[in-house]
Amino acid sequence: MTIQLNHTIVAAQDKKASAQFLADILGLEVGPQYGPFLPVEIPNGVTLDYAASDGGPITPQHYAFLVSEDEFDAIFGRIKDAGLTYWADPQHKIVNEINTNDGGRGAYWDDPNGHILEIFTRPYGSGA
Repeated sequence: MTIQLNHTIVAAQDKKASAQFLADILGLEVGPQYGPFLPVEIPNGVTLDYAASDGGPITPQHYAFLVSEDEFDAIFGRIKDAGLTYWADPQHKIVNEINTNDGGRGAYWDDPNGHILEIFTRPYGSGA
C-alpha cells in the first residue's frame, strides 16, 4: 500500500466558522460532524478536521493547496471579494500582491485563527 496523508487536525477557536471559512474560499463543502471534528475534504482525499481549541492560544500552522490556473482564478477572486488581505510571501511582507514562483502563481492569506493558507499553481522547484 502506498503511504498517503489522510487527514490532519486544525485547531480553531470556533471550529464551525473556521471550517466554513476554508470551504467557502476554496469552493468546497463542510462535511457532517464526526466525533468532535468538522471535516473539510480536499478533492485529493485529504481531510482537514477542524477541532475546538482548549481556549488557549493557537499556534499558527501553514496549509498549502496546489491548484489549477482556473481554480486559482476562482479562489483568488473569492479572497478579493471577501476583502481579505493577501500576500505574495509567507512572511507577510509583500502585501496585496501574488507571486510568480516557478512560472506559476501563488498567494497567502490568514484564516480566522491565524493559520497561514496558501494557493499555488506550480509545485515548488518545478521551475519555468
